[in-house]
Amino acid sequence: MGSRFITLITWAVYLFLFAPILVVVILSFNSSQFGSFPFRDFTFHWYATLLDNQAILDAAKTSLVLGLLVALISTAIGVLAALALVRHEFLGKGFVLVLITAPLLIPETVLGVGLLLFMRTLNQPRSLLLLLIGHVVLTLPFVVMVLQARLVGIKRSYEEAARTLGANQVEVLRTVTLPLLAPALFAAALFAFTVSFDNITASMFWRPGGVQTVPTEIFAMLRNSISPEINALGTVIIAFTLLLPMIGGLILRGRAHADLNQNKMGE
Repeated sequence: MGSRFITLITWAVYLFLFAPILVVVILSFNSSQFGSFPFRDFTFHWYATLLDNQAILDAAKTSLVLGLLVALISTAIGVLAALALVRHEFLGKGFVLVLITAPLLIPETVLGVGLLLFMRTLNQPRSLLLLLIGHVVLTLPFVVMVLQARLVGIKRSYEEAARTLGANQVEVLRTVTLPLLAPALFAAALFAFTVSFDNITASMFWRPGGVQTVPTEIFAMLRNSISPEINALGTVIIAFTLLLPMIGGLILRGRAHADLNQNKMGE
């Protein structure tokens, strides 16, 4: 009886969380101008209209460019931080780890206001650079955690063997560590891109006037009316942000299986 009750509550929670998302997806294919039930005819019209909406296209371009830059910068910084935290011992290591992961614990509203006020003290207005820096701060913890988990699974014997054969630290990093770390690097970059692309709360504080990302554009559209285009755009974002982490997870899982098979063969 108790297990059935827990199962029922679990399904109720899932329904509460995912039913609104399902409604958005269903209504994106509804031909009704008001995007509401009852469902009329199945159509892709609202997806086609997205391509004619210049504001949405500009916001998508901004989000894509921003996400790619954030993924590149966060991954570059994250790999150095992960190598330092996993492969080396130094004074203040625990503090550095707390500092890197702090954005996960601080509410985005507080972080957004704090960074904005800090830039104001430096007489720096809201700009794309501020938006880029803020998104790097938000995504860096995810990148470091993914890379740390992968580095722990890479045996140091590979790197030690390369040093024994005469390779210096840079050559070991380039020819041994980074190739073994490559799947995690790709997965971490995907996670960073997804977090940046989806962010709205902090972006509202950091974006300059006249510049919109896709989430902030949706928020601006909701101020005027609930258009069926919003349902279509929301469905595209849902599919996009679900697909990227799944790809990253599959890459990491495939690499983990490959490492397991190699270890069994070695034994």
